[in-house]
Amino acid sequence: MRFEREHYINKLISSKYNHLIKIVTGLRRVGKSYLLFNLYKQHLLTNGVDVNHIIELQLDSFAHRKYRKAETLYEYVENLTNQDSQMYYVMIDEVQMLEDFVDVLNGFLHIENLDVYVTGSNAKFLSSDIVTEFRGRGVQIHLQPLSFKEIKEVSDEDTSSLWRDYIYYGGLPMVVLENDKARKAEVLQELLKETYLSDIINRNSVKNDAELEELFCLLASNIGTLTNPNKLANTFVSEKKVKIGHNTIKTYIDYFIDSFLINKAVRYDIKGKKYIDTPVKYYFTDMGLRNARLNFRQLEETHSMENIIFNELKIRGFNVDVGVITQYDRNENGNSIRKLLEIDFVCNQGSKRYYIQSAYAIPDQAKLEQEKRSLMMTGDFFKRVIITKDTPAPHYSEDGVLIMSVYDFLLNENSLEY
Repeated sequence: MRFEREHYINKLISSKYNHLIKIVTGLRRVGKSYLLFNLYKQHLLTNGVDVNHIIELQLDSFAHRKYRKAETLYEYVENLTNQDSQMYYVMIDEVQMLEDFVDVLNGFLHIENLDVYVTGSNAKFLSSDIVTEFRGRGVQIHLQPLSFKEIKEVSDEDTSSLWRDYIYYGGLPMVVLENDKARKAEVLQELLKETYLSDIINRNSVKNDAELEELFCLLASNIGTLTNPNKLANTFVSEKKVKIGHNTIKTYIDYFIDSFLINKAVRYDIKGKKYIDTPVKYYFTDMGLRNARLNFRQLEETHSMENIIFNELKIRGFNVDVGVITQYDRNENGNSIRKLLEIDFVCNQGSKRYYIQSAYAIPDQAKLEQEKRSLMMTGDFFKRVIITKDTPAPHYSEDGVLIMSVYDFLLNENSLEY
């Protein structure tokens, strides 16, 4: 079973020769090195690039440790590119291990016959430097775990079986490729404990690792739930009998986000056209890692489906917020009552916008009207969508709401254009 990762290869191809540094980021073990050193390298070779014009440096390997020195690596690459005027392609894995990596990469931009590709595992470490140091001289290509469509394209299993595995074990390539389901669970728990959380604890010199792990567990139990550091601090006191400051909680959450373990969705007041800073929702980049932290006990398909829809929207390049609509009703005494209605996802991409509700099941008309209520109050004409588990075929309601199954949504990258 081989995953071609065409979505990301096409991004790399479209960025070729653009005089920018191509920076591939993503969760550890998501396949960044494989994307560059196998798939993209094969693309270059297939399209006539001489193998001697592809410079591969894996800085986390013992064999390439000497190239972690800035001057050593720069001189090595510069000497190779001076041999002729043909284009060279340098691929550097785990670039954060290179000293003065910003200066070195900026220096590479002055070599006319050099196209630069690097990988990194820490969002804050790379993205902040891209903004402040590269100043438009770098482009970030973010690699996500395997999508449901990518797995379906190479599997002989039926869709429903694949779905059960996907919401249970997630989309990390090494987990998907493992055939034994008990071993899948073991691999996820090992990765979470020994790689992801351990990496965060060591990198940030976290003194109380038990608190950090407990917070991760608490977030895993409440995916798609509005919360903030103050609420989480109160939960620690009430449920765990532990006092932990909200500033510490915020710091730990930032660590999870910087390591690509979770994503944040901020609330957006649709009619007021403004963001509401708090509370926010958190979604997990990979459902398998989320489930592993809970020992595969808390497996509500409703919340899992919502999380997977969020991830798919991010893969497709949307900015995703939580929609809020303010409604005023009157109580029995005639007093005005303010209510906040929610739309699960407000998705923006350029001039496009979609309003999306995740509704696991719509058993009757009353439930349908409930799901449509906030969608019909946006006050604009952007497309409204309801995604369910088992809608037989995509169709429009009488008032123009597109209703489709999660399978139709995930397996067709243009599904929102039905």
